[in-house]
Amino acid sequence: MSEQDLNAIFLTLKLAGLSTIILLIVGTPLAWWLSRSKFKYKFLIEAIFTLPLVLPPTVLGFYLLLALSPAGLAFSFTGLVIGSVIYSFPFVISPLQDAFVALGNRPLEVAATLRAKPIDQFFSVVLPLSRPGFITAGVLGFAHTLGEFGVVLMIGGNIPGVSQVLSISIYDHVESMDYGNAHLLASGLLGFSLTMLIIVYSVNKRFKVIKV
Repeated sequence: MSEQDLNAIFLTLKLAGLSTIILLIVGTPLAWWLSRSKFKYKFLIEAIFTLPLVLPPTVLGFYLLLALSPAGLAFSFTGLVIGSVIYSFPFVISPLQDAFVALGNRPLEVAATLRAKPIDQFFSVVLPLSRPGFITAGVLGFAHTLGEFGVVLMIGGNIPGVSQVLSISIYDHVESMDYGNAHLLASGLLGFSLTMLIIVYSVNKRFKVIKV
């Protein structure tokens, strides 16, 4: 494995970690609002936020390229973070929203009878009881960012140390018929992603057992 491959791995982990943190910070209040709001046109907002699920990555990447270029953010790590946050948004917002909906009103009503303020209810009741949802959202957001290709290539290109992430490095090896290194990186990514999904299912199963 070359130094360039190691840099690509480090850059990918850095991108996935930072994007996931931003997604959880931004997505938590939004998911809470979506789970509680009676806004008539809420479905339009939900459709916009889940659009990256069905939109081809190259299409999203193209419009992000047009949006980021005037500000000088295209072909930079900052641009990659912005693109990753938008591209992975549904994978974080949906598990959080589902967790908040499943929580119901009863725990909050009980907390209210104990004179807990809304902010206290959220941090003392909602967050602990929604922990599996946060774990799922974090793991899915992180794992999805690890495998990004189309969006990253469109807005970041293939600049070693700046925008050359793991998926692009694998593509480079395949293109040059270096299947040995391509297999090494791909199998590592496959194993890591599978491990993260196993963690998600294990945590959710354990939580259901405890809940019962």
